[in-house]
Amino acid sequence: METEEISYEERIREHQLKIKQVFSEVGKVVVGQQYMVNRLLIGLFTGGHILLEGVPGLAKTLTVNTLSRVLDLNFQRIQFTPDLLPSDLIGTMIYNQASSAFEVKKGPIFSNIILADEINRSPAKVQSALLEAMQEKQVTIGETTYRLDLPFLVLATQNPVEQEGTYPLPEAQVDRFMMKVYIDYLKKSDELEVMRRMSNMGYKSQVNTVLTKDDIFAIRNEINQVQISEMLEKYIIELVFASRRPGEYDLNEFANYIQFGVSPRASIALNLAAKAVAFFDERDYVLPEDIKEVAADVMNHRIILNYEAEADGVKTKDFVEAILRKVPIS
Repeated sequence: METEEISYEERIREHQLKIKQVFSEVGKVVVGQQYMVNRLLIGLFTGGHILLEGVPGLAKTLTVNTLSRVLDLNFQRIQFTPDLLPSDLIGTMIYNQASSAFEVKKGPIFSNIILADEINRSPAKVQSALLEAMQEKQVTIGETTYRLDLPFLVLATQNPVEQEGTYPLPEAQVDRFMMKVYIDYLKKSDELEVMRRMSNMGYKSQVNTVLTKDDIFAIRNEINQVQISEMLEKYIIELVFASRRPGEYDLNEFANYIQFGVSPRASIALNLAAKAVAFFDERDYVLPEDIKEVAADVMNHRIILNYEAEADGVKTKDFVEAILRKVPIS
């Protein structure tokens, strides 16, 4: 019995070491985006989908593509455009003249990692087809339902600058994303390194596979064993309720700005993401700092402000920061 426990602990340490190697391998190609890689891995290991928002040219596509190679997963990039149809995404029935029968032609959704580039460029019916696959892990073509290959992770991007001709995701659909991650410009030293690499036309990136599908499912089970105390579970609930009833938490300056607080999905996402952060830090228990670290990414896109907040320049980020300052850990 003792040998099994030691073996299990050694396996955990091996996986934690491999996660660090993932960051190292991705860093061979992508410079300065460790934060984005961290959030993508949290989504992968907890079964959550990620919405990335940032201006063009910040290596969002390159990062996701590189990560899929390091993890030995199938990757598909789908450019969302106004003329995209649901069948372009999930597949359709085509007529085979040789056999005089209809056959299923599966779409790019049948992959492990899907990059939905500029998801707000396509109309609602296409967005709905993607989001149904995200939620149900299956799609229906004709009269047959097909299970998607696991792990299945959707990483959607949005350009915050240009909003003309776009179809913003409805709040209920945005809520299906575990986290919304804002990607910012690189530091000067990182951008200098990017310029040197990419201005060398002979530069070729080589990465090694670090994790397999079996490793990913094993890590999911190990993260599930990370302990979170009842005190911290209640702390998560207090954070969630503070976003809905700011007046009860000494947040009166925000009370008139909030249209809707976060949904119950936020409390689930905070719990799972905090466990993943603890696991990455080689701990089998969650600390308050783990919850605070992921709170903004989990809560920002779920808080709906009214027009008065927009007029006064109040951001959801300010509200989340105030919640973290005011809500005590009892």
